[in-house]
Amino acid sequence: MMKKITIAIDGHSSCGKSTMAKDLAKKIGYIYVDTGAMYRAVTLFALRNGLFNEDDSIRVEELEAKMPEINISFKLNEETGKPDTYLNDELVEQDIRTMEVSNLVSPIAALPFVREALVAQQQKMGEEKGIVMDGRDIGTVVFPNAELKVFVTASAEVRAERRYKELLGKGMEADYDEILKNVQERDFIDSHREVSPLRQAEDALVLDNSYLTIPEQNEWLYERYLERVKE
Repeated sequence: MMKKITIAIDGHSSCGKSTMAKDLAKKIGYIYVDTGAMYRAVTLFALRNGLFNEDDSIRVEELEAKMPEINISFKLNEETGKPDTYLNDELVEQDIRTMEVSNLVSPIAALPFVREALVAQQQKMGEEKGIVMDGRDIGTVVFPNAELKVFVTASAEVRAERRYKELLGKGMEADYDEILKNVQERDFIDSHREVSPLRQAEDALVLDNSYLTIPEQNEWLYERYLERVKE
């Protein structure tokens, strides 16, 4: 029986972390948690509840008061074999992937009380091990003792191109220049926020996947997983 470990995958937005994390979890029978989806779900809740002002600033006190009403869960989608995100038991997987949510998620994720609430939920999910989690602060804050930590990066242009194709593929409207601007802005906010900024853990393995295919990066990650469980 192979020992169960915790796998933490961090990195910039739109660099394919979630895809590789989901594929690995499915292959090795682990639970996958998309922490980015959790922050997106909080953003969607804020949008639906009128918690943004007209200039897109957040009504912070009102959101903080409503945090206990936000329950985020994941359920396996039988057709795709991957988990879908639920906000208060409503399927919101598509709703949280819009450009509107993308443009507002980094300021929401920078709020200390939002991070505190979600990090506590994430740590609870990981108590049993056998988990793959991806985000911005998994290897540094959520699971500093994870047995396998990976930091994924790719150029902003490559990431914008991927996001552009992904949106077009889903039949959504997309503007490459707007997406590139969004990627660069999110990088800046994620790296410069006071609480849990995006940074590479000292013991993380770096993967620059700018020019790797999805099968190539999946293979690389699976080999790293095998090395860790055999140790």
